[in-house]
Amino acid sequence: MSHVFHRHVRTDPPIAVAGDGPYIVDAEGKRYLDASGGAAVSSLGHSDAEVVQAIKEQVDRIAYAHTAFFSNRPMEALAEALIAKAPGDLSRVFFVSGGSEAVEAALKLARQYFVEVDQPDRRHFIARRQSYHGSTLGALAVGGNRARRQPFTPVLLETHYVSPCYAYRYKRDDESDEEYAARLGDELEAAILELGPESVLAFVAETVVGATAGAVPPVPGYFARVREICDRSGVLMILDEVMCGMGRTGSLYACEQEGVAPDLLVVAKGVGAGYQPIGAVLVSERIYQAFRDGSGSFLHGHTYMGHATACAAGLAVQRKLQAPGMMERINSLGDGLHGRLEARFGNHHHVGDIRGRGLFRAIELVQDRGSKAPFAPELGLDVRIKAEAMARGLICYPGAGTADGERGNHVLVAPPFIVGAEELDRIVELLGDAVDAAVAAVQ
Repeated sequence: MSHVFHRHVRTDPPIAVAGDGPYIVDAEGKRYLDASGGAAVSSLGHSDAEVVQAIKEQVDRIAYAHTAFFSNRPMEALAEALIAKAPGDLSRVFFVSGGSEAVEAALKLARQYFVEVDQPDRRHFIARRQSYHGSTLGALAVGGNRARRQPFTPVLLETHYVSPCYAYRYKRDDESDEEYAARLGDELEAAILELGPESVLAFVAETVVGATAGAVPPVPGYFARVREICDRSGVLMILDEVMCGMGRTGSLYACEQEGVAPDLLVVAKGVGAGYQPIGAVLVSERIYQAFRDGSGSFLHGHTYMGHATACAAGLAVQRKLQAPGMMERINSLGDGLHGRLEARFGNHHHVGDIRGRGLFRAIELVQDRGSKAPFAPELGLDVRIKAEAMARGLICYPGAGTADGERGNHVLVAPPFIVGAEELDRIVELLGDAVDAAVAAVQ
């Protein structure tokens, strides 16, 4: 009998014992093709020899030294590598152990920044419905996923929400992309004005939406409009690229494709590619200088922040991500994946949208394509798809509440960057079979 408190307490998950490229092998010898990198984490697969060697060598030197007393060489080198390719004036890196921690740090950085510059009345965060920013209380508070928030609402800090940039569901038939982006921008600006510009800390958004709605990209011009509005009101722009960053959408930072730079940029998952737990907040020079010229310290920290072994893994991963041709490979594979998804699901009676960028793709499932009506939540379609896929040896990432926080389903596909044509064929074949079986079971 297991004494582990598993995240799903009524299940008995298989035990993973080995990794082999894009595959995970369980204790019974069954192989699973990891078509989602877990939760878009394992971008280099599960057995990269160079990353493993970097971890071993760092442990031989020094595994850990508390950052209240020491810096360490892997942390310094990883920060340099991340900033070298970062957009705008992002110039410093605050390391933590994962995405939720990184979002928490970004929220607290935003608040303390305004204290440092003598604007202590700024206290409001604005975020978007149908977003997800993590499971700790602060990150959960700025997330717009109703189902995840509901049990904890009484203990969450107040957050104000605006509409997501979600063209499939919410762009009007008579709107162009430009008009839709302008309408969303007007909504954000109205929210800031209603709260009072002098009271708003930051606007928080995923550059490409991940777990809650499934690889939803912004329409062109949306984030440029957001950047203008934030600048006009003195509001910080926080972009969450925990899931969509680190090459996942075809550029090292997803916001590169939007032509904007945030004030705080949150990354995790792909930073360590699953080999070590690590996340980070990239901080603009303006914010850093306010701390340097003010109190001199950020009133926040964790025991394992800047962990030397985790940073050594991250540096080895970064060398691979920044190698010549890697982003071109991701985009080429992503085009191939999208084409295969279109071929298999483009005329599927219960697939309403196929979307994404790079190796970050999703299908949205609907009861009726014409009306976009979702399946009833009580059918548990996402749970059925996951089970059918696992039974076939496929790991994918289904989600529920896609349409409005309660109704709707999608399946996220985010395979490792090391896959080839054969694996892409297999992913789409098995996913098609799993979706068909799950839909048939609920009709």
